[in-house]
Amino acid sequence: MTTDSPRWFTSSYSNNGGACVEVATNLPGTVPVRDTKDRDAGTLTFSADSWSAFVQFASRKDTP
Repeated sequence: MTTDSPRWFTSSYSNNGGACVEVATNLPGTVPVRDTKDRDAGTLTFSADSWSAFVQFASRKDTP
């Protein structure tokens, strides 16, 4: 188990319109995600492999 604190960041594509999420990728094997508008509401936690697959899919140019 790690004692590292999450280092949160938003996407460089975020235009600060208020509909953003923050992710922390510094925790081995896990990626927590939270809402920037309500940081105290908790996080969703994904495995690093699942998050990577999601980002790859969302980045596809042919995604509707």
